[in-house]
Amino acid sequence: MGVDLRDLTQRQPITLSQLSEKVIAIDAYNALYQFLSIIRGPDGRPLMDSSGRVTSHLSGLFYRTANLLEKGVLPVYVFDGPAISQKRKTLEQRAEVRMAASRLYREALQEGRAEEARKYAERAVVLSSQMVEESKLLLEAMGVPWVQAAAEGEAQAAHMVALGVAWAVASQDYDSLLFGADRLVRNLTVSGRRKVANENRYVPVEIELVDLAQTLSALGITRQQLVDLALMIGTDYNEGYRGVGPRKALALIKQYGTLEEVAKAKGLDPSPTELRSLFLDPPVNPVGKLKWDEPSVEKIISFLCDERDFSKERVVEALARTRGKSKKPSGQTSLTSYFG
Repeated sequence: MGVDLRDLTQRQPITLSQLSEKVIAIDAYNALYQFLSIIRGPDGRPLMDSSGRVTSHLSGLFYRTANLLEKGVLPVYVFDGPAISQKRKTLEQRAEVRMAASRLYREALQEGRAEEARKYAERAVVLSSQMVEESKLLLEAMGVPWVQAAAEGEAQAAHMVALGVAWAVASQDYDSLLFGADRLVRNLTVSGRRKVANENRYVPVEIELVDLAQTLSALGITRQQLVDLALMIGTDYNEGYRGVGPRKALALIKQYGTLEEVAKAKGLDPSPTELRSLFLDPPVNPVGKLKWDEPSVEKIISFLCDERDFSKERVVEALARTRGKSKKPSGQTSLTSYFG
């Protein structure tokens, strides 16, 4: 889940039309977890095909990506690589939370408590390696590029922004700012509304742009100080200092300048400073030329409709809206032949 910097960031609304013709590096795992959490029935059951395979991730990935392409946005999905050792404790804790939520989900389902069951189901989401591979295959059939990260997907995506390969990182988390992304787009892969917790009503969800330079200027700190601030709050790599939230961390870093000086003045453990380089100089893979091709209609229909019971009518309709948004490589059935 990363570190919560919401209260410290400078955010402004942005529309899909304003992102047209811009390359957006999407945190793939973040997006897939969203789809798996949200795309469920009233009792929390995920979408499944006739063979019992979960398809929520594919439904979200296909229709949201098609919508982005229709609006002229150029998405590239960035997938996490192997987790670094410093993150293992966090991953183990998340696994324990998912197991507990899964147990509560089954109990609520058996007892007919549908609303509670859905709430627990959203917390019990597991993204399997098979789901990841299915997602990559679907993206390839759609003509949308994907990139394999060396470790953290957000670090790789931020690296792509730094290279000028992408304009912004898209994620619900704020960690890409710590990794140096100039721009972060939030809510890009979220539907237009969300349910208010414990209430039977929905509120609109706007796409937000977070500008790193504006945020740092408004806070009066540097990127390294932002990283130090995050380490005091707690990140995926450390637990942070007890009782220190975003505002208090900001005040401390502005008063003392560095995490080392804060630890010295307050008698705190200075060891989190050893993690600073994981944000300032993270492992990344080289990035080749990105290419967006026209979707292969035959492959998509075979993959989604023939094999996983998606509605052919809906799939073809979604693909029709992306016509002319990308080049058609040789050897693929064009959309024109379907809608010509």
